[in-house]
Amino acid sequence: MLNAKLSDAVAAIRARTDMVPEIALTLGSGLGPLADHLDGTTIPYADIPHFPVSTVQGHDGVLMVGTLFGRACVAMRGRVHMYEGYSAQEVAFPMRVMAALGAQTAIFTNAAGGMGEGMQVGDLVAIEDHLSLAVASGHDPLRGPNDPGIGERFVSMNRAYDPELIDLVQSLSPDIARGVYGHLVGPSFEPPALIRLLKLAGVDLAGMSTVPEVIAARHMGVRVLALSAVTNIAVSSTADSHVTNEAEVWESIRIIEPKLLALMQALIPGLPAVEA
Repeated sequence: MLNAKLSDAVAAIRARTDMVPEIALTLGSGLGPLADHLDGTTIPYADIPHFPVSTVQGHDGVLMVGTLFGRACVAMRGRVHMYEGYSAQEVAFPMRVMAALGAQTAIFTNAAGGMGEGMQVGDLVAIEDHLSLAVASGHDPLRGPNDPGIGERFVSMNRAYDPELIDLVQSLSPDIARGVYGHLVGPSFEPPALIRLLKLAGVDLAGMSTVPEVIAARHMGVRVLALSAVTNIAVSSTADSHVTNEAEVWESIRIIEPKLLALMQALIPGLPAVEA
């Protein structure tokens, strides 16, 4: 039962800290150093019952609970992905734990390939909608028995990415655009034919995370803000000889880190409080 698993995980965390977080942060590939500024308790994922453990470089695999820029936060320093072999439900479980700890607002960051008009490596983009071929084909984290004590059976994904929070981000950094995120399982990078299909569907970004966690957050009534860091430009033609590789992505992340940190320093203190 999900409730029992959540209770086990929350109890293990509560044994180490009694702080009730307002904000949950899921920090994607290479973006974990933001958590260096969080003052609090660090718990390895392996020490939390039922918690999936990160297996990918750049995902440190620790949960941090404490104060970040003046706000009570819980932060995942690194996430897990379906391509590691986890189900959508397992990928979403950490978000459920953070919500059960008390978080009412969730901020997600990820690394993504850009395909929207004018996008460049180093851009930050606020996600305003998503398209998930995995979810559409049956890998929805809400699939299976529903616990009404956690959320409703059917959950709307319209405005899943909170427009007020997106407006707040753009007021702080007007150069941040909005975009549609295409969720793919990976770990292979997208072939040109798939990029062309996604472009036809109005997708601006392609990545391998975030959507299962967002669905779980909305299922539990948590407000969502998601930001993609454009680490490469997606190739849409086999005539283009460029081959996207992991080294390219990591180099781009190093450029983006200071920009993301500056945004969070301005954003987190001003996030509206949400009544539980």
